Amino acid sequence: MHMPRRRTLVAGAAGAVAAGRLPFAPAHAAPAGATGAAGAAGAAGAGRTERMYLSGVDSDHPVDWDFLCTAGRNSGVWGSIPVPSHWEFHGFGTYTYGWNLVPEEKGRYRHRFVPPADWRGRRVFLVFEGSMTDTEAWVNGQSAGPVHRGGFYRFRHEVTDMLRPGEENLLEVAVSKDSADDSVNEAERMSDYWIFGGIYRPVHLEAVPVQHIERIAVDARADGSLRVDAYVSGTGAADRLTARVTDHEGRPVGEPFDAPLTPGTTPVTLRADIPAPLPWTAETPHLYGLEVELRADGEVVHRVDERFGFRTVEVRPGDGVYVNGVKVVFKGANRHTIWPTSGRATSARISRTDILLMKEMNMNAVRMSHYPPDTHFLDLCDELGLYVIDELAGWQAFYDEEAGAPLVAETVTRDVNHPSIVFWANGNEGGWNPALDDHFGRYDPQGRPVIHPWANFRGINTDHYESYESTRRILTEGSDIFMSTEFLHGLYDGGAGTGLDDYWRLMGHEPLAAGGFLWALLDEGVVRDDRDGAIDVAGNAAPDGILGPYREKEASFYTIKEIWSPVQLAEPGRFAAGLPTDFDGRIWLANRYQFTGTESCGFSWRLLDFATPDDGRAGHTVSAEGEAVAPEIAPGAEGVLRLPLPSRWRRADALSLTATDPEGRELHTWTWTVASAADHARRLVSTGPGPAARAAEGDGELVLSAGGTEVRFDTATGLLVGAARDGAEFRLGGGPLPTTGEAVLERLEHGREGASYVVRAAYSGVLRAAKWKLRPSGWLQLDYHYHLTGEHDFFGVCFDHPEADVTGVTWLGRGPYRVWKNRLRGVQPDVWAKEYNDTATGADLWEYPEFKGYHADVCWASLHTAAGRLTVVAEEDGMFLRLFTPRVGPDPMHTEVPFPRGDLSFLDAIPAMGTKFDEPATLGPASGPTPATGDYRRTLHFGFARG
Repeated sequence: MHMPRRRTLVAGAAGAVAAGRLPFAPAHAAPAGATGAAGAAGAAGAGRTERMYLSGVDSDHPVDWDFLCTAGRNSGVWGSIPVPSHWEFHGFGTYTYGWNLVPEEKGRYRHRFVPPADWRGRRVFLVFEGSMTDTEAWVNGQSAGPVHRGGFYRFRHEVTDMLRPGEENLLEVAVSKDSADDSVNEAERMSDYWIFGGIYRPVHLEAVPVQHIERIAVDARADGSLRVDAYVSGTGAADRLTARVTDHEGRPVGEPFDAPLTPGTTPVTLRADIPAPLPWTAETPHLYGLEVELRADGEVVHRVDERFGFRTVEVRPGDGVYVNGVKVVFKGANRHTIWPTSGRATSARISRTDILLMKEMNMNAVRMSHYPPDTHFLDLCDELGLYVIDELAGWQAFYDEEAGAPLVAETVTRDVNHPSIVFWANGNEGGWNPALDDHFGRYDPQGRPVIHPWANFRGINTDHYESYESTRRILTEGSDIFMSTEFLHGLYDGGAGTGLDDYWRLMGHEPLAAGGFLWALLDEGVVRDDRDGAIDVAGNAAPDGILGPYREKEASFYTIKEIWSPVQLAEPGRFAAGLPTDFDGRIWLANRYQFTGTESCGFSWRLLDFATPDDGRAGHTVSAEGEAVAPEIAPGAEGVLRLPLPSRWRRADALSLTATDPEGRELHTWTWTVASAADHARRLVSTGPGPAARAAEGDGELVLSAGGTEVRFDTATGLLVGAARDGAEFRLGGGPLPTTGEAVLERLEHGREGASYVVRAAYSGVLRAAKWKLRPSGWLQLDYHYHLTGEHDFFGVCFDHPEADVTGVTWLGRGPYRVWKNRLRGVQPDVWAKEYNDTATGADLWEYPEFKGYHADVCWASLHTAAGRLTVVAEEDGMFLRLFTPRVGPDPMHTEVPFPRGDLSFLDAIPAMGTKFDEPATLGPASGPTPATGDYRRTLHFGFARG
């Protein structure tokens, strides 16, 4: 039997949208094809709940209502506003970021509508999905019910007696941005996030029979045991409840089951055992339908439909968190519900986008920080597969019991049947009221665990922002499960990916580790119409995301994707410098899935030949490609993948391997170089014949010329002063200077070396020697030697070059994003290109990848300048290229990274980045300074080309 349709109307709207294209609709989702009131979808079915939307179904499809704001912008005058929305985004009131109350700011709404005439004789409820914050409603001048306090919760009023079916009705709503209850303000509005006002989630009417099923609560275990608590409201002749389970195509599963109804008894519990159900996990999100009917003498009085999954959650003290009897490790992020042009008024489209981005990063979990999300987000977590921590609001302060108890009830009764929810969170960071802990279980037959984020509560330590060393101690010396609900605070470009590799060696693998949740998924940016459309992230308070406001991907996105890939290299060190010389096509893999064997995955390989600077393009060509037979590696085990490579594979520049999940989604692509930097240098640097290089000396400069290139040196310092090609000036100079220490010229010599001309400079200090050679082709070679010991943030040599002259860069190296010492994963070898930008990560512009910063394993780089193309080719592997010094946002705390003097640097070590709260040195072995070990020698080649 197929899931039934529910008649859904949208008053005054042209149309509606499905809640994320679900395979079958849950009871609280708007179905596909819902139409305006003038064209209602179908006739009323016997016993069906009917819904009429008074607002739009989401922020993508709003309906205009009359509106007046009492304070702030455009106050005191009636106009109109789309609903659902926040009034700040439509020119009213005041933008507020946490901690600031505006008690005088209120919104007044009016909306006229005509409910169906055939609703006479039915009970009708007015339902608000979310309104900030104190909300009172009137229907046709009569109060619909008491003021609702709490901005993130579904609430309802029965309006049967005041409604006039078939006639025009008037709904009036008053919304106060702040609450009259101090504990509500302290819990959810005096908080570290944007505070908005208004009806920001949908408003609808629900019509049901006089005697009806008010709600159901499902406990479906992985072994197929099923309990359904059905809450019946109203009086009537109904004497039995019947139920059946259906699969995703609506076909019956198991036998129908039922229970008698005793008048006045609620809930009625129905039980069944479903044979061999497909269990729900984040890796295998199998869903079923449940049809529950209230019957009188065999006839259906009322019917509700729900979607659910068979799954069991256990916390085993001193051991771990288990789903369906398997120990799980949560790889997640904290997500605020927000969009830059609509605030917390969102849509299924936005929810789907965010979940797919999390899945792309190989996350399996999400924490709802710090309030319950939209139902369409939870629907899609069920469908697409994410474990969820659903959270009662409370940020370092809590609801008192009188205010909080009904909000717990509203949260749990709304969300109880989502298999994706594995924990309830009672507030955040001291925002929990212990008096509310047991309230969650009153409405949840599954008895999900309740946690206190930031505390060690009931055997689960969720502490926030532990250092690497304290994390190690908790996991190796403690006795409780560790599941940090916030770690590696991602202010600007810090946190999230930086330090994660070290942290995850502990948090992903130690016996007491249950994983953790990065802070945070998104930069909370708000488009300010009172600031000419600028995006406001509240200084350094809200730019904490792995993604930008419009979901722009920062570098950490790809770092997380690689580190959290469920298919990993079992011997990563073996491939750290490219393919090993004894590589024979075999790769040891580790399966980090919890339920999925690698035989369900896909593996494909490609041989790559990289573009050159003269090709005028980025990327590569593919010389050969193929599929590899997926090995059978069980979860938690290791095994061998064999690549059927052709005999000529060593002629390629690189080998790439892509692993995909059972749905064909890319888990990760590894690229390993075959050709070395020296191989590329031999191809690119012309040493061919031509007129011999010449030299001239005067006015304190030594000038060399050959092949249309002219280079100038300061005879007092031995440093490069500048270069020109066919008369065009390349303003590269001031080097090589050591990034650390001094270089005092002791001796300068020059003379011919065959057809080339050579300049030798001997120094005292850190820099010991520099040898320049201008070849007849015009290529300029630099051999340098420096000596350094001790620990340093960076070391190498640097040059000056005006940033204003640069328009872009093309390079062969790991990219396309910049790196830090503690964020080297997530970038792959290739030829990359990017135009110049001046992005301050997370603070403004949001143009990614950022142009400026440190770049890893650079073999060559072509800087596009006003004079032409300046190409630098490295002779040795493992060089970092520094491109200028990036801007940072205001008050960067520990996320401002040191940079050498000058503008361009060629480095053997680079610094690590910290997080908002932690210095780099506290984030693990990869985050400290680098020990210098003595002598360093490198060879660079400089080419200058017009155009």
